Amino acid sequence: MSAFESLHPSLQYHIVNSLGWSTLRPTQLEAIEPIQRGEHCLLLAPTAGGKTEAAIIPVLSRMLLESWPATSVLYVCPIKALLNNLEERLSRYAGLVGRRVGVWHGDVSQSRKQKALKDAPDILLTTPESLEGMLISTKVMRKAWFGQLRTVIVDELHAFAADDRGWHLRSVVSRLERYAEQPVQRIGLSATVSNPDQLLHWFTPHAEGRVVGTASVSTDADVTIDHVGSLQNAGLVISRLHRGEKRLVFCDSRSSAEKLASDLRAREVRTFVSHASLSASERKQAETAFAEEKSCVIVATSTLELGIDVGDLDRVIQIDAPATVSSFLQRMGRTGRRVGARRNCLLLTTTDDAFLLALGITAKWSQAWVEATVPPTEPWHIVAQQALVTMLENAELPAHDLLSALQRAFPELAAEDVAALLRHLIQTEFLIETNSVVAVGPATEREFGRGHYMDLLASFTGANLLTARHGSAEIGYIDPSVLVGDDAERRLILAGRSWRVTAIEWPRKTVWLEPATEGGTARWLGGARSLGREVSQAIALACANGPPEVVELSKRAKTKVEELRTWVPASDRLTISAGAAGKRRLWTFAGTRQNRSLAHALAAQVHVSKFDALGIDFAGDAELDLSPIDADSITPTSAEMESLAKTLKFADCLPNDLLVRVVRSRNFETYQPARTAR
Repeated sequence: MSAFESLHPSLQYHIVNSLGWSTLRPTQLEAIEPIQRGEHCLLLAPTAGGKTEAAIIPVLSRMLLESWPATSVLYVCPIKALLNNLEERLSRYAGLVGRRVGVWHGDVSQSRKQKALKDAPDILLTTPESLEGMLISTKVMRKAWFGQLRTVIVDELHAFAADDRGWHLRSVVSRLERYAEQPVQRIGLSATVSNPDQLLHWFTPHAEGRVVGTASVSTDADVTIDHVGSLQNAGLVISRLHRGEKRLVFCDSRSSAEKLASDLRAREVRTFVSHASLSASERKQAETAFAEEKSCVIVATSTLELGIDVGDLDRVIQIDAPATVSSFLQRMGRTGRRVGARRNCLLLTTTDDAFLLALGITAKWSQAWVEATVPPTEPWHIVAQQALVTMLENAELPAHDLLSALQRAFPELAAEDVAALLRHLIQTEFLIETNSVVAVGPATEREFGRGHYMDLLASFTGANLLTARHGSAEIGYIDPSVLVGDDAERRLILAGRSWRVTAIEWPRKTVWLEPATEGGTARWLGGARSLGREVSQAIALACANGPPEVVELSKRAKTKVEELRTWVPASDRLTISAGAAGKRRLWTFAGTRQNRSLAHALAAQVHVSKFDALGIDFAGDAELDLSPIDADSITPTSAEMESLAKTLKFADCLPNDLLVRVVRSRNFETYQPARTAR
């Protein structure tokens, strides 16, 4: 019997007759056997390679063959746009065999959620944060809802695993398994990663699993770098190039996306914008444009990078450059989906640093190289969060049961350290213990009790944003810093349009807007990006040897390369260059974390003014000690701790020794010099 013939007969019929597919793709066929046997799996395929179908077809078959009741499948995505995009597609597949799909996330109305609670769907599309909310909600009958759970499918697993949302997700799945009457199968979907076996082991730490498919890096694409010098010039280029085509433009900040969208609209280019600080209705317009528009520009941040079915997209344009090859591949992979079409990406750089990064990213891509997906180390702040939400979920637990639950969720961490963290949470009254029974303490209620503990649901820190409204319409969310100043008439840009601020209601965290003809400010606070050593070294080599043959440079870009060679060492050797007013620069090309370690050590020898992924600026004539530095030996200064701990949500729940370990492991890296300085 072939793999296809092992599917439920009804599903075989509809694949051929209703969907009109003559065959399934190799990865989809390969996934049928292990998924139908209930094995844990990591499904790999390039962008638009049919990973969703590879997972859902055998899961639906198993659902029919074994008569699963609702809700038996959770389909978890990192972003709401992807959930919205998948709902219609998965509903079609499930509906062919008499099964239903539901969606549950922050933009879904309470009426829809109440309907789902009364009549559970077979497959629920959701996010980790929404699952967390369901687990601690008094309105959700957890045993009834999750007791029939059979399979958890995690889309874009590499995106989850690369930050703390992955630890959060994995712990939530571990807690869900306690309610399930049957073993829960875990299926991860991922595009291009260089370490699939390690990613699978992290995803399924207590059982073996199987990697299905491959996701090799293809260098068959049209990639061009143009240095335009400013965001305004980028808008001019975009407005004149590829008219009549559907273009997706990626920006790496919400501010840049807003400014560019506003500029394009001023140039009478049909433009949509999408980022996390827009209202659901505004984001929906961009998502709809993907499916329906033919000649337009969609300006987006990473919200449209992952998995969205972009339909008939002609071009991808990147403003400056993403920080990783993986992100570059995801974005470029939005194109080339028509028969005979090639993937493409035009990088428009606005600064010298961005141009250097574009050279490094495309150079590594040309070598068919991509980063490994490595979960952040020492996730102690997430362990603390999980301890608190587990108690909200259960009201009270024997202390040893809580300890066991956390150890199962985080088997990589030493049991004695988990026990020490729980003792600290009890000592600081985040938890209370009476007769070896643990419950939520007054510190948790004081710090996180607002809004039904909403701030405990997410592993990441959200800015304290204000809701922007025009009449009854919600436009989006703005950073309070954009309102600073004494201007009589404040103007801002949101959803690619200019607005005049008419009133601010601070108690309600609401800003009232009226349309303005032009002008305004767009600003959101965000964290700095970190570059790895491999990409940083590639920048040095690209300056020395030029870009690879598969990357085309515009005339302006070729001129910029020659200009940069006058001040950027065309070598990956350690080099010291002299600057103005006695300032000097040590070029290391060692990456952000290694250079942070080196800057920390050099601060005892010279005055260090700043560092980045490529080097360190300092003043002083002392001969530098550039010996290797073991990251584990570094004790961050109080200033470093204060600055770096701000990026960790729930850092205040940790004892100092664990907090130091988290900060050190995530921000410092063992420094290894390439060669001697000259």
